[in-house]
Amino acid sequence: MTIQSPSWDRFKRHYLSNPDLNLNLDVSKVSFTDQDFETLKKKASKALELMQQLEKGCVANPDEGRMVGHYWLRNADLSPEKEQRIQIVEAISKIQSFVSKVHGGDIKGQGGTFKNLLVIGIGGSALGPQFVASALGTPGIDVMKPFFFDNTDPDGMDQTLAEIGDQLGTTLSIVISKSGGTKETRNGMLEAKNAYSNAGLSFAKHAVAITSDDSELFKVATRESWIETFPMWDWVGGRTSELSAVGLLPAALQGIDIQAMLDGAKDCDAATRAMDPATNPAACLAMMWHHCGKGKGDKAMVILPYKDRLQLFSKYLQQLVMESLGKAEDLDGNKVEQGIAVYGNKGSTDQHAYIQQLRDGRNDFFATFIEVLKDRKNNSIEVEPNVTSGDYLSGFFLGTRRALHENDRDSITITIDEVSPRTVGILIALYERAVGLYASMININAYHQPGVEAGKKAAGEVIEWQIKILEYLKQNPGQPYTVDGLDEALGGSGNQETLFKICQHLSANPTRKIRRTDGETPFDAQFSYTD
Repeated sequence: MTIQSPSWDRFKRHYLSNPDLNLNLDVSKVSFTDQDFETLKKKASKALELMQQLEKGCVANPDEGRMVGHYWLRNADLSPEKEQRIQIVEAISKIQSFVSKVHGGDIKGQGGTFKNLLVIGIGGSALGPQFVASALGTPGIDVMKPFFFDNTDPDGMDQTLAEIGDQLGTTLSIVISKSGGTKETRNGMLEAKNAYSNAGLSFAKHAVAITSDDSELFKVATRESWIETFPMWDWVGGRTSELSAVGLLPAALQGIDIQAMLDGAKDCDAATRAMDPATNPAACLAMMWHHCGKGKGDKAMVILPYKDRLQLFSKYLQQLVMESLGKAEDLDGNKVEQGIAVYGNKGSTDQHAYIQQLRDGRNDFFATFIEVLKDRKNNSIEVEPNVTSGDYLSGFFLGTRRALHENDRDSITITIDEVSPRTVGILIALYERAVGLYASMININAYHQPGVEAGKKAAGEVIEWQIKILEYLKQNPGQPYTVDGLDEALGGSGNQETLFKICQHLSANPTRKIRRTDGETPFDAQFSYTD
């Protein structure tokens, strides 16, 4: 008679397998009781009902009065409005036609057939495309090589331009901004435009825009006769835009099968509409997040993919999860300060990085392991008799998961067969749905970002003060001022700390012509304009 261990029995009861997706989810190593599970199922069931209404086109983002339609991107027939259905289908067709012309040489740069693409965006306009490019691209095999301006750091842009080298004439730039007013993207566009000009090239003849109709970016692209424009819609948020033109165009240009990505997401959407939370992988994920963090985000989410191709997945999920769930108030206006912190790297690199703390340090996290069954496309050598490098990777994953469990650390395991366009589409859709369900379970709006807007406003105020400082110093050339003196001269900002940091920055960049003369302390330093 075979006696089953309690852990084996629990594993079988809480191992969710979906053969249609080739996706398996194991939540058996999360420390919930049967009663906990039933309570979580009730919360998840209500969230699934709300998700049904969202997909039918109700206003799911009440703060901005918008529908939330990223699920329609991979199944246009679900869109509640005919115009949207037509827009989605036409956008995909336009992408495919454009990419075919670029790859075929019908659309080319001043230096010849396009070999590279430079994606200029930030946040969801960069993180999704970067993740997909890294997960599915192969250097030397990709049709076009991707590069990114994903920040307003001049040195970072210089590094990227140095990598591109003398190939700007065969580099297609994709500028992505829904509003067209995102400063980081605007700056990247202007830096790229300057680089093309310095190389004797026309930026417009190498540029396309992904933006909303009549945005500032759309107007610029039209006025300057850029190669093409592609749409963005107000019912698709940046962090859920990877399966719109934002992510599909760069991926298709790189040579990635975007239809397989869309099909994978569509199939995952179908599976995660199941109204029984116990059979729904996205609902199960949301339930585990709720249990581990007590519905308050008390523990961080550590993403541990055991596959190099998925290294950027945790970075992508940081925005998707943290921007969606990090909210001060719930939908009823109560102060709740919600959110789940996300971090991660990759296995087995983590064995030599922070696994020590995860096992023996603070129990303030829950781990999500992502297991990929297929090691590589080609055959593997044996590094020891009957053992390959991939076997070791699997062994480290299983050993780490066991070591954490033995020390009462909660973990979730997602298993896929391989990293492919289809499975990447599945993972994107799985987490998009889990985030939406969890948000409903804790009664917050997952689809706005007031904190981001507050940061942009504060940055704008800093720039205004910088302009005032520069103008005043230029009007009084050679005259030195301490920060306190400048503050008084400018009418009193009440924020000398910001003025101090602005002056430090200006004086560190010679082209601004601001000289710093050190005093006894950093705060006694004097700043002057020298032509």
